[in-house]
Amino acid sequence: MTDPTQVQRTVEGVWRVEAAKVTAVVARLVGDIGLAEDLAQDAFVQALEQWPRDGLPDNPGAWLTSTARRRAIDRIRRDVNLRDKLQQVGHAEEYRVADLAEADFDQALEDINDDVLGLVFAACHPVLTAQARISLTLRMIGGLTTREIARAFLTTESTIGQRISRAKKALRADGVTIEVPSGADLAPRLASVLEVIYLIFNEGYAATSGRDWVRGDLMEEAIRLGRVLSALAPREPEVHGLVALMEIQASRTRARLGPDGAPILLLDQDRTTWDWSLIRHALTALDRATELSGIRGPYVLQAAIAACHASARTAQETDWARIVVLYEQLRQVRPSPVVDLNLAVAMSYAAGPAPALAVVDRLVESGALADYHLLPSVRGDLLRKLGREDEARDEFRRAAGMTDNEAERDLLLRRAVEERPAVP
Repeated sequence: MTDPTQVQRTVEGVWRVEAAKVTAVVARLVGDIGLAEDLAQDAFVQALEQWPRDGLPDNPGAWLTSTARRRAIDRIRRDVNLRDKLQQVGHAEEYRVADLAEADFDQALEDINDDVLGLVFAACHPVLTAQARISLTLRMIGGLTTREIARAFLTTESTIGQRISRAKKALRADGVTIEVPSGADLAPRLASVLEVIYLIFNEGYAATSGRDWVRGDLMEEAIRLGRVLSALAPREPEVHGLVALMEIQASRTRARLGPDGAPILLLDQDRTTWDWSLIRHALTALDRATELSGIRGPYVLQAAIAACHASARTAQETDWARIVVLYEQLRQVRPSPVVDLNLAVAMSYAAGPAPALAVVDRLVESGALADYHLLPSVRGDLLRKLGREDEARDEFRRAAGMTDNEAERDLLLRRAVEERPAVP
């Protein structure tokens, strides 16, 4: 391989896949997540320098792990205060080197996977803010560069860099280690991990700001992270539920945008353009989640709702009564005003717009979603169905003024001026 550009792309591709493994192994060795990432990055830089000259190694991931591990040991040896730690690491870490003996390979791979899962939990630790958890997860687990993360969230590299730096310092100060929580600690920590992955996905599914409504790169990265987590934690139903939910939603990507990039709402989409292969994969993940779960959790329930839409070949075939039942179950598991709003939408199709509007009006009175642009958007739709056209237009204009996304704002303004007949 002689083309420097191609070599760089190859190195970057390998890094994105292997970054979490390399960082996790080194973090176990040095006991410091921030230092581990620095050492892993050093190995990445060395690869950029060495591989164009010497060629791609037979096992690029093992090369990166071995190089980073050697740097970690050199660092420990230079620090007399950590000499005892080096002795403690001892034989427990020796099997982690790149040139593993064949007999030890399966055990070592299992331990490295445990380290990666521990790194996921560390990056999503509740001690960090949601923005810090997202940035750190994309950096340490996703292998994205600071520039890529900044571009994804329409901010500056310095902002993301500072956010990641503060996050690593917070983890160090709080004594967070690379480990998978157990017992009563597992559920809340797993919820934090799933929340971070879904936040990344949702920013791609419906961007909060900028010109583009859909950010496919973020959706793809979130799904990849979800699949990695499902392989590392195969018996956690909510993990499979989240993967199913994201895949079903992502399957509609081609149908969600018109030729001019304008958003197309779910019931107006051409379902022949949905990715049915991805839907089948998602339904398999949902079946797996259902088999594992007793009481279904929020992601499994949301995936089941999405599956109702995915199983309807036309909008008219949608089982809205079933969706209402599922949203009512979701309210019991994870009550929130947003769930109530979605329930109202389902009710409008199952029972008519009048009872749904009563639910929405109670949400308006509560003030719980005062800054949520979809509340006036839904209310406008219900008012239009009831023939209250002037009120509907006001609601759509109000919703348009509340969103920072240009494509969504344009859609809402178009809805404000269009006329549709009331639903009897």
